[in-house]
Amino acid sequence: MKSHRIPALLLCGALLVSLSACGGGGAQNSPAESEPPAGTAVQVETVNANTISTENKVSGKVESDTDASVFVATAAKCTAVYVEVGDTVRAGQAICTLDLASTLSSYQAASISYDSTVKSYQDQAALFEKQIALYEKNLSDLRALQEIGAASQAEIDGAELTLLSAQVTRDSTLAQLEAGIQSSKANVEQLATALENVDGSGNVIAPISGVLLSLSAVQDAFVSSAAPVAVIDGVDQLKITVTVSEALVPKLKIGDAVDVTVSSVGAAFTGAIRSVDKAASLQTKLYTVTVSIPAEVEGLLSGMFADVTFHTDTSADAIVIPTQAILTSGSTQYVYVVEGDTARYVEVTTGLTGNGVTEITSGLEAGQQLVTVGQAYLSDGALVRIVTGEG
Repeated sequence: MKSHRIPALLLCGALLVSLSACGGGGAQNSPAESEPPAGTAVQVETVNANTISTENKVSGKVESDTDASVFVATAAKCTAVYVEVGDTVRAGQAICTLDLASTLSSYQAASISYDSTVKSYQDQAALFEKQIALYEKNLSDLRALQEIGAASQAEIDGAELTLLSAQVTRDSTLAQLEAGIQSSKANVEQLATALENVDGSGNVIAPISGVLLSLSAVQDAFVSSAAPVAVIDGVDQLKITVTVSEALVPKLKIGDAVDVTVSSVGAAFTGAIRSVDKAASLQTKLYTVTVSIPAEVEGLLSGMFADVTFHTDTSADAIVIPTQAILTSGSTQYVYVVEGDTARYVEVTTGLTGNGVTEITSGLEAGQQLVTVGQAYLSDGALVRIVTGEG
């Protein structure tokens, strides 16, 4: 009897194991299991209006400074004096005001003329480039057709003459425009020399911080171009020198604020443009710009490297978005915005670029929800779900 009980017990155990396995499988296929949420996960931010400036970052060096003599290269009437001998002045501070309205007006007009001449040269050069490219293609096509007997030698000769004429016209026109640029540039530089150490309001600006050793400016009297308006003792003062291209020079003005970082000592501060050379280096063809360092900045040593950021071409109340949000396809730039739970494709036109941001001149309006993360995985009309960047 014992021998028959053992197989029976084994059979019952196998059935229990089988039923247990079936029960486990049913639990894994439970309809209560959650499904992944629908839509592509994206992060968004609200589009807002802001102020943006083109940022031009260059590297330079911290250098020791000495006494600074402040000259004005033209005789002018002094209308106001703000300091006295013995006063401590800071870099960028107004020392006095001169009646230079006509000179300032001439300088502004000359600068506009120079910029216009440069723009005209660039536009004409681009136009000629496209035109000549078309003529070259036409000539190439005609030569290919001639090989199969579909074009005559006369047509080839005519196309070659048209191309040659366009090239001659281009060279002649651009040479004339280049001469105009050089003339306008010389006029700007001449007027800029007369306005050295002077801001756009006619204020004579202290180029460095220090103690005022002498002052020749007297209210309602004329200052001379032969003697310094002021002499400033800049003992223990430092400056930063950088070099910039001629394209940037017309956009820089004495007294303009600049952002400075000296990474070796972890320093970041705002400096001021002290001077801009009127002639380029013969070797580098670059212009030297001197930046004043505020007296309260400590820890800097002569010879340290510094990064200087010039802010130019400011646009106020502009639509500004993160540059990373913009996608490109050929020459087309576009972004995605979220409407409800749907992504919408929007082509945009860009303007100025700054520190990680770009101006949008058309395509977006304030208040829209812009996709800033996940846009590369979207298409127009795609279902999306907004998530945060936490975790």
